[in-house]
Amino acid sequence: MRKENVLQAVKYTLIAASAGIIQALSFTLLEEVFHLPYWPSYLIALILSVVWNFTFNRKYTFHSSANVPRAMMLVFLFYLVFTPLSTYIGALLSQKGINDYLILGGTMLVNLVTEFLYQKNIVFKQ
Repeated sequence: MRKENVLQAVKYTLIAASAGIIQALSFTLLEEVFHLPYWPSYLIALILSVVWNFTFNRKYTFHSSANVPRAMMLVFLFYLVFTPLSTYIGALLSQKGINDYLILGGTMLVNLVTEFLYQKNIVFKQ
């Protein structure tokens, strides 16, 4: 059982890393090319990464054929709390002069850990 949990965490981390690349690239594009402020750049990039992460982790990490609309609703509830908090705190830190990419990295790490635990123990609990 322990080996299975470790393998699941590794798979989740690899897929989340690919979602992180999508988030970082889209965030950079929105900030550097379109010159959007922190919060809309972060919000759009987060949504893109969440869709990617949910789709691939449902299939490859958790091997879930459970009710997809229910699972999506549970993930939506997670982000109903995480998104406003991380967007607000990130915008505050950005206004204080902290580097936007440092803020993004920190929120991505918090998201990685909290979402894995939430999906494993609530969304795709078997």
